[in-house]
Amino acid sequence: MNSNVLRISIVLPVLLAVVSCSSAPEQTPESPNKGRYSISQDRAPTQIVDLSIIPEVIPQPINRTMAGNRSPYTVLGKSYQVLPTEEGYNESGVASWYGEKFHGHKTSNGEVFDMYQVSAAHKSLPIPSFLRVTNLDNNRSIVVRVNDRGPFHGDRVIDLSYAAALKLGYADRGTARVQLESIVASGAFRDRGVSATTSAAGNENLRVSSSSSKYLQVGAFSELSTAQEVSTKVEEITSLPVFIRTVNISKSRTLHRVRVGPISDSGQIQRVSESVVAANLGSPYTVTE
Repeated sequence: MNSNVLRISIVLPVLLAVVSCSSAPEQTPESPNKGRYSISQDRAPTQIVDLSIIPEVIPQPINRTMAGNRSPYTVLGKSYQVLPTEEGYNESGVASWYGEKFHGHKTSNGEVFDMYQVSAAHKSLPIPSFLRVTNLDNNRSIVVRVNDRGPFHGDRVIDLSYAAALKLGYADRGTARVQLESIVASGAFRDRGVSATTSAAGNENLRVSSSSSKYLQVGAFSELSTAQEVSTKVEEITSLPVFIRTVNISKSRTLHRVRVGPISDSGQIQRVSESVVAANLGSPYTVTE
């Protein structure tokens, strides 16, 4: 073989390799969740969801552990702090939802996410905790249980499960303006190391004072007319006092809370709660004053 041809046959593959390497796209670090999910883009389920079979969330006494409550924690280079308690938490903002992409995968506290059940992800509330979420665009209101962390993009304050978004009437739109109010369930509960600043006293049982008056809160509404309508319907199913407590949560926003009580008997609280749920008037929870 001609020596010049031989040199060309050897050099050409080398040159092609160099050109190939120089034109290859720059490699970026892989996401820690790469390969975890079978679909890349989140979406709603393809089957029709029957709202009537999705159970309401009833706040229960909490047994809280370190699962999902490590604080501080870091996501996408940003650090977040978990609140030592949900008591007094009240915030308005934008809610989004998550569905099929995450369905069947573990949440931050090790539970399995079910998009057909009512749950939520929040960046800073202790896990688990309960929230009253009100859609400010249509005044629908539900109780959700927080068992996951997020959302970590945009200006959203909470991610609800697809079922929760469906109940609040914004699943087809993707986002909604919401009001969030914490619910501290009646009875004893235990916190174990929720944040780095929690003292040893946080391991003791905390109990709601028995001397406080107990009420059932049926819902909180931005429109007084809606609160009055719900109040009238609640009066039809109980002989107990039903009233509206109006509070200013900011300079520009007012909430009208429909409450029943006072109620001293726990059995009666349960019976009235079941009646309200059966009448499709919401998911009542106990508050104290």
